[in-house]
Amino acid sequence: MNNGIHHLHDPRLNKGTAFTESERDALHLRGLLPPRVFTLAEQQQRIMENFERKESDLERYIYMVALQDRNETLFYRTVVDNIATMLPIIYTPTVGEACRLFGHIFRRPRGLYISARDRGWVAGLLRNWPVGDVRVIVVTDGERILGLGDQGAHGMGIPIGKLSLYTACAGIHPGHCLPIMLDVGTENEELFNDPLYIGLQQRRVRGSEYDSLVEEFVMAVQEVFPAALIQFEDFATANAVSLLERYRNRVSAFNDDIQGTAAVVAAALLTASRASGQPFAAQRLVFLGAGAAATGIAGLVVSLMVEEGLTIEEARSRCWLVDTRGLVVADDPGLAAFKRPYAQPVPKQPDLVATIRAARPTALIGVSGQPGGFSPDVLRAMAEINQRPIIMALSNPTSHSECTAEQAYGASNGRAIFASGSPFAPERGPGRTLIPAQANNVYIFPGVGLGVVLSGANRVTDAMF
Repeated sequence: MNNGIHHLHDPRLNKGTAFTESERDALHLRGLLPPRVFTLAEQQQRIMENFERKESDLERYIYMVALQDRNETLFYRTVVDNIATMLPIIYTPTVGEACRLFGHIFRRPRGLYISARDRGWVAGLLRNWPVGDVRVIVVTDGERILGLGDQGAHGMGIPIGKLSLYTACAGIHPGHCLPIMLDVGTENEELFNDPLYIGLQQRRVRGSEYDSLVEEFVMAVQEVFPAALIQFEDFATANAVSLLERYRNRVSAFNDDIQGTAAVVAAALLTASRASGQPFAAQRLVFLGAGAAATGIAGLVVSLMVEEGLTIEEARSRCWLVDTRGLVVADDPGLAAFKRPYAQPVPKQPDLVATIRAARPTALIGVSGQPGGFSPDVLRAMAEINQRPIIMALSNPTSHSECTAEQAYGASNGRAIFASGSPFAPERGPGRTLIPAQANNVYIFPGVGLGVVLSGANRVTDAMF
């Protein structure tokens, strides 16, 4: 009995109806496929026809994941050739909805699941992976998935989606990519009551037990996949900051939410500075949100401003952060250490509008996960003090964006320079069309990862971003 059917069931090897006549003979596939040989382009036409027939983006996501599970070559050819159409489906915003319902749409496992029950055995679990030459690992513990919060093991959709983009956008072979879920439990009550939840139904492991599991994981990666880059993804702020500081100088690792987001926002600010006619070093920023993403952005912006001639104190004075308790100010005794460099020596402001009037920012940056956080009053305040207000509503998915493109353009009479984390459709008006920009770290992490893989760098530095 030959094993030709194996090639049709392995997504890495399967070409479906594109197997040539000679391949069908050599691999014992004749009779297992209909007789006509199709080209990759013809197969892709079939995929896109069925893709367009789906009635919702979630159905399109499920359809594309099913294609990835049966024919990786056709999946990536289709994604690359239709990247503008596919990006919102396999990545944000649709991946957020897919994570929320991950246990309900689960078809086939992809990647590795390492749970709190696997302490002492992590290296063995890594060796269960069928490919030995892993170069890029994206890992999450699911505690802060996009703007959706704690999704537990359902957050696995994010590493899977991110690594798809490493292949589609940077050309890294999918066999070199490994998505990993560190399942340490969840605090999401809905998941405790969901009979189809795929993860541990227990409270999150914290403290030394959590740190011990992460340490074992990182050291196991060095042992089993010594050439692998580790990308930390969608960890809660406290863990995101501490894990980056703990491992950035020990292994090849970075945090995409801190460093990748910082890089794409810095790039957007440089471009917006040219559009507004103001020097980059003259920008003043107010952030709605003061977590890992906000402080990461502020840190990189400060570095760039220092390069342009400001002192570090002058640069930090241009970055005002607003958290759930209001403006981050210097006389707050309970302030977290990572926020303190950006604490302003001014009185506490009652709200975001008052903060804008006090700081007189040129740019408003939303990294809060608060839908509607940029109210009409906030947007009008920005438009009153700027001819070209820079508005960045970066929280994902679209349902958690601080404002829409329409709201930003409307409050500024079309003068806003707008960017968002998830895509918005063009805004068409009399005589002009305004096309919202997308400031998402998808424009950063595939390139950084490719550079690390090709160069063999054993550390990821801030200068790379």
